[in-house]
Amino acid sequence: MSYNLDKFISRRNTNSVKWEFMPTVERKEKADLLPLWIADMDFPCAEPILQALHDRVDRQIFGYSFAESIEYLDSVKNWFKDSFNWKFNSSEIKIAPGVVPAISVLIRTLTHSGDGIIIQNPVYYPFKEIIENNNRRTINNALINNEGFYLVDFKDLEEKASEKNTSMMILCNPHNPVGRVWKEEELIKMAGICLENDVIIISDEIHCDLLRKESEFIPLGSIISDDRIISCTSASKSFNLAGMQIANIIIKKEEFRHLWDDDILGKQGLYGSNPFGIVATIAAYNQARSWLKHTNQYIDANLQYVMEFLNKYLPKAIYKIPEGTYFAWIDFRPYGLSAEKLETLIQKKAGVLLDEGYIFGKEGVGFERINVACPRSILKDCLERIQKVISDSV
Repeated sequence: MSYNLDKFISRRNTNSVKWEFMPTVERKEKADLLPLWIADMDFPCAEPILQALHDRVDRQIFGYSFAESIEYLDSVKNWFKDSFNWKFNSSEIKIAPGVVPAISVLIRTLTHSGDGIIIQNPVYYPFKEIIENNNRRTINNALINNEGFYLVDFKDLEEKASEKNTSMMILCNPHNPVGRVWKEEELIKMAGICLENDVIIISDEIHCDLLRKESEFIPLGSIISDDRIISCTSASKSFNLAGMQIANIIIKKEEFRHLWDDDILGKQGLYGSNPFGIVATIAAYNQARSWLKHTNQYIDANLQYVMEFLNKYLPKAIYKIPEGTYFAWIDFRPYGLSAEKLETLIQKKAGVLLDEGYIFGKEGVGFERINVACPRSILKDCLERIQKVISDSV
């Protein structure tokens, strides 16, 4: 089945966060802004997913639903076995309304107030928020920026992991926003440092299917069997299902699963899942692999387009095509603009809303994250607007 990802589908009047509920933006500005910020796609879902949802609607009743059916659990297990040769048991899958809520639960249940939790800036900014909102301390093992290609500072990680009351690390793989897909030797070394210091690892692997054709994603749990590793997955990014609010958390340690249940069920009373999220995930994992392949190819071409555009029109910008995700992470610092000036130019003058680099930590100041999972015409418009305002200002 072929998919026309060049076609623009309006998302206004659909309660879209990306297009209608933009933070820090005045209402009068929203109608004219071009949003390439939050991490969802402007592509239609795969036809098998749409058909599964239509079929579910035709059943006419939408009562309380659980995702723990054999069909659902098998779809998750088989996807990771077939895609990444990673095997786990159905009993090890816990269902959450999303990866971020799941990480928050794991922080509360597996660490203590005041504990240190390692992240690797510049990194997905909700990590820091949920750590500190749960009265834990953020410990930054900042990545090393090697002309746009990021590396782990292992010496610093050893020091941070060995500190008293450091109890957890949140690993992002593929890394958002820098796009690294960590190699096996990097994963083994990071995990070894953490586990030797009894530091639990939460591996956020939500972008695992969004890869360049030459990249290989390795689930941390597939190469290291230690049950202090917890993996967070979802079909939401891969198949554009974020609004379905369902994620799969792989917890191997029985004690951790009991603590999870006590928090999710006993304290929060979060019973069941969105019935549409259940059928959409099953259809995605069982029937939509060809759509994902086609979509990854389109994203590859969009990321290459960004490279060609910058080389021609904004040659001082530093950008490397990411190994994974659908984000272009662009360093505009060579143009000598402050982060505030850059944001003002892009949002107020160009009418483009991006995720500003500084929200990912001080290491991101002067950068912009562009979500390229959109029709080429939207991406072209975005880049042309940015080029004009930057060129006119320097």
